[in-house]
Amino acid sequence: MVDADEMPQPIYAENKPCAEIESRRHSPTLMLAVVTKVLDDDDLLAEILLRVVFPTTLVRAALVCKRWYHHASDRRFLRRFRKLHPPCLLGFYVVFKGARFIPMQPQPPELAAVVRHVAGYRFGNLIDLKDCRNGIVLTRDRKQGVLTYKVPLCPERGMPTVPPLPRTQGGSIFYFGEILSKEEGDGLSCFYMVVEVSKETKEVTVSVYMLQDGVWCMVTSSKNQLHWPLPRPNPVLVDNKIYMGSARGNNILVLDLSASTFSVIHLPQGVEYASSEIKLSRTDDASGVYLIHLRPMEFQLCVWLHKEDNWLLVDTMYLHEMCAILGKTDRRYVHIRQVGDNDQFVLLQTSQYIFYLDIKCRTLHKVDEMTVDEQCYADIHPFMMIWPPIFPALKDDPARNAI
Repeated sequence: MVDADEMPQPIYAENKPCAEIESRRHSPTLMLAVVTKVLDDDDLLAEILLRVVFPTTLVRAALVCKRWYHHASDRRFLRRFRKLHPPCLLGFYVVFKGARFIPMQPQPPELAAVVRHVAGYRFGNLIDLKDCRNGIVLTRDRKQGVLTYKVPLCPERGMPTVPPLPRTQGGSIFYFGEILSKEEGDGLSCFYMVVEVSKETKEVTVSVYMLQDGVWCMVTSSKNQLHWPLPRPNPVLVDNKIYMGSARGNNILVLDLSASTFSVIHLPQGVEYASSEIKLSRTDDASGVYLIHLRPMEFQLCVWLHKEDNWLLVDTMYLHEMCAILGKTDRRYVHIRQVGDNDQFVLLQTSQYIFYLDIKCRTLHKVDEMTVDEQCYADIHPFMMIWPPIFPALKDDPARNAI
């Protein structure tokens, strides 16, 4: 047996008052060392910057120092940032005898100043909005017919006037014309698609022009006798392909700008133009197209994705909240007015209201009540947050990275 006095005694740490331990833990020197260790790691810094969520916050973070600036404005980083935080909807314009901006509510405090800036921008009276993408608004004066680029968030990037649109060819009937656009780098490429029908052969000619250095240059001109676009086909430009509704059969007509050829995609089984509302939406990876399909009488909305020659049903939603607000009388007046890129949102209009449907979050709420005239004649144009963020130029490095 070992005597208790001979037993080895445990070694205890030196007793320190709790206040002293807490003081050391939160000492400025120790905290600075920990923060420095984290922020000096480029990989960790990039992960932190990725989580600031808003482009406005990212620009403010870039002003901390040159190292943060180069991380935040790096084109590879910006691609990751956009994928994680796609540009959000700031609001939309209701255009009837002028442009009325409706802010999306609620907006996070980080974007409140941006929304106020857009809401305070004035276009003047008697204008049409022809296109609205990436913070750039293409307007046309109703009296003079002059096209103008407007950039509410960055007025200095606007263009005073745009050249007159190309004229139609002789010996043909003008069918319709549509202005299209797509984001390229930190700017916007503008296209004009004009569809004409030959008086003699009834052959359809689709010509596409691109605005380059202030001049409309023809990209392609293709003829088609088998398929005509719908009178209002709501075309979308995805990469180098234009998708639009076909007037003959339940098909989507595809014009490949690179090959100057047409092809046809059949609508999903059970989807028809005659008995439903259909809109197309761009995909981020340019490998396909979304189809938003609304059955007004059933208040059912379906989202389809066409990829690799197949249709995939992505989502089905029943708009019970809208049904409760409208009752039974207004069901036949539900229309899809606009859709967001990459299946983000849908703006729906009834005989009186505009509804915003967030497809990703599956939420629906009423965002505006229209006047009697607006219900019949107004156009609706979503206004998205501008991308990429505009970073101030460094004095010793005036060239800014852009994706």
